[in-house]
Amino acid sequence: MALIITEECINCDVCEPECPNEAIYQGVEIYEIDPMKCTECVGHFDTPQCVEVCPVECIPKDPGHVETEEQLLAKYHNLIRGAELRKNYYLFCWYRCLLVKPALQPVLSLFGPGMECW
Repeated sequence: MALIITEECINCDVCEPECPNEAIYQGVEIYEIDPMKCTECVGHFDTPQCVEVCPVECIPKDPGHVETEEQLLAKYHNLIRGAELRKNYYLFCWYRCLLVKPALQPVLSLFGPGMECW
């Protein structure tokens, strides 16, 4: 089950940096939790870190997103795998820019700033 931040949130900013999956973000009025990223810290910690640090206890389980421990662990593995793939892709692009593209840099710069290394 993912967690949810209720209207009792006082926007104290302590929960967001504690989330290992970066599931917590500033919403329109209060912080919110992306249920697609929230694993209740399964795979990282024994207890949800946002719940541990919340001074007003406004982070219960979300009844709209019921998940088993196994489902949370599978979500954790998918998030970690996705992060690793993104990291590898960025490294590939960096190496490609560094090693393969130097001869094209003058041509790419004609298309405007930021196009030098695509």
